[in-house]
Amino acid sequence: MTNPDLPADPGGSLQWRAMTEADIDGWHRLIQRMAAVDKPVWTETTADLAEAFDDPANDPAESTAVGLDADGTVRAVGRVYANAGSPVAHTWGGVDPDWRRRGIGKALYAWQADCQRRRFKAAGIDGGVLRTSTEEQDPAHNALMAAVGATVVRYFTEMTRPLDEIPDAPLPQGFAFVDLDPGDSEAVRLAHNEAFADHWGSEPRDERRWKTLVQHPETKPEWSMSVVEAASGETVAYQVASFDPAFVLQSGYDEGFTNLLGVRRPWRGRGLAQSLLAEAMRRFKAGGMAHAGLGVDTENPSGALALYTRMGYVPTKRYLDYELPLT
Repeated sequence: MTNPDLPADPGGSLQWRAMTEADIDGWHRLIQRMAAVDKPVWTETTADLAEAFDDPANDPAESTAVGLDADGTVRAVGRVYANAGSPVAHTWGGVDPDWRRRGIGKALYAWQADCQRRRFKAAGIDGGVLRTSTEEQDPAHNALMAAVGATVVRYFTEMTRPLDEIPDAPLPQGFAFVDLDPGDSEAVRLAHNEAFADHWGSEPRDERRWKTLVQHPETKPEWSMSVVEAASGETVAYQVASFDPAFVLQSGYDEGFTNLLGVRRPWRGRGLAQSLLAEAMRRFKAGGMAHAGLGVDTENPSGALALYTRMGYVPTKRYLDYELPLT
């Protein structure tokens, strides 16, 4: 009899079970095979995948599924995850290109939805949703989302600009840059949580998730900084940057990337975001980069898209966020 806690593979060609840390390398090899066909802007590292097994809010035994062929090769993976108490759960899913068009992706998504319904019910959460991010250029993934009844609720844009000329945007008087210290960045974490409290889809980062970010192998502390107000000693704004060495293989150019940029509401409107971006550009260029990149919610209430456009960034790719109500 089919185990209701595992995907109902329509062909019965894969053996399914929950993932363990021993599957990380096989999962990563699956991602690399998928990337060779799908050409995504970015792919996960093994460090990113390992985070799934260090998350107290999402037990891999109940929130992951891996499909193995007869030789034990990872051919499909699904994961659902959510912050404790949150009504929004996220998906990660993928099927080996050689195993697509067999209904496995649709079965895997159905399992993700059923799995998260049970998790929401156990947590006493009504009206939860399942959220999935796709690249606009990925027709197969977007077709799957349409087929399962999910709808687009938000658009995000990746942007870039060359570093041949850097805008002149000095910090206002009374403020100073402070380099990011991954081992002592609690003030930056708190500033981020406050700055993004009014942003769609954002949830507070706890200490564990923040540590994962600032100590990630691709995060560049020397390109990252906060802004401190001299009079109060408050950390009022910040920029956290990274470098993905594989990015050039997909895009044809390299770039320093602004992962996070935020200004606490009482200090907005003083040009701090422009100053942070200009300083980041200087550091990117000094580090050998030819471009600066970032991502933006096209409906960000802070006017970020207009700011980035004024700073010379141009759109490159678009992401779509889909949601499926889990009633």
